[in-house]
Amino acid sequence: MLTLSVLDQSVAASGRSQDTALRQSLALAQQCEAWGYHRYWVSEHHSHPSIVGTAPEVLMAAIAARTQRIRLGSAGVMLPHYAPLKVAEQFRVLDALAPGRIDLGVGRAPGSDGRTAQLLNPDRHASENFPQQVMELQAWVTGEPIPAGHPGHGVFAYPSGPTSPDVWMLGSSDYGAQLAAHLGLPYAFAYFITDGQGAGNALSLYRANYRPSEANPKPRATVCVWALAADTEDEAWRLFQSRARWRMDRNLGRIGPLLPPEQAVRDYTASEQVALAELRANALVGSAPQVADKLRQLAERLSVDELVVITWTHGPAAQARSYELLAREFALA
Repeated sequence: MLTLSVLDQSVAASGRSQDTALRQSLALAQQCEAWGYHRYWVSEHHSHPSIVGTAPEVLMAAIAARTQRIRLGSAGVMLPHYAPLKVAEQFRVLDALAPGRIDLGVGRAPGSDGRTAQLLNPDRHASENFPQQVMELQAWVTGEPIPAGHPGHGVFAYPSGPTSPDVWMLGSSDYGAQLAAHLGLPYAFAYFITDGQGAGNALSLYRANYRPSEANPKPRATVCVWALAADTEDEAWRLFQSRARWRMDRNLGRIGPLLPPEQAVRDYTASEQVALAELRANALVGSAPQVADKLRQLAERLSVDELVVITWTHGPAAQARSYELLAREFALA
């Protein structure tokens, strides 16, 4: 059985205010719980005109109050911006509100441009301390004592309780895979960022070098993939025009809200047409049976038993319909 989960980035759409995207994320989380999805992860980006989810811990709290079963997580918290103790406290509060349902996904990337990253944390070398930050975070999240001699010795992240968040390592390169393996953490590869490049190698490195931990005696990996299903293949490709236009514009340094399909089509240059053809060839787009078959093949090729699906559409109804169709195809409920 293949487990399906969701990554929602709260994407801005042309013609609607940005706050609408966050309220749509709340509604989608409730729908995905009803359809039987295992996890609902939200992302962190800053000063990004397309992705307006800037504070995953706040959004997770709102979702926790509206759901009962589905696991909730960050994909992820960009740890170099913050003090590990504060992140641990935030997620221990979340775990108190939704016991046993919280995933704390952490990443090293800035989730923004360099200037914005410096405003979030003036220390330009913060990412160099990422492994140490993760180890400190693990200790505070799980309640393990900080060793003597460390400035955090005798300091605890409250509230404590019978459960604690699961820490996940996120990545799109070999670095995150190797660090996750060294620390005995579950690992999520951002397949949708790299268009799959490097996924197989990163997962192989993770499994080959995995050091068992008490919380995770065996390696546990997933990949986050972009997919879009609709009632017909033609409708899916029509909806895909919004995503395709965004990708082509991004390559030119133009980043903005998602356009509706009928406004997304433009005349592409010869080189853009080549890039667009490659994007379409690798896209997990089509009718529900077609997308489900592509997802199963991908999971088998990468030897994972869970996929985290991210879907962008201009209209929220089309996004929700895609998740509903896939839930039905995989008999999640």
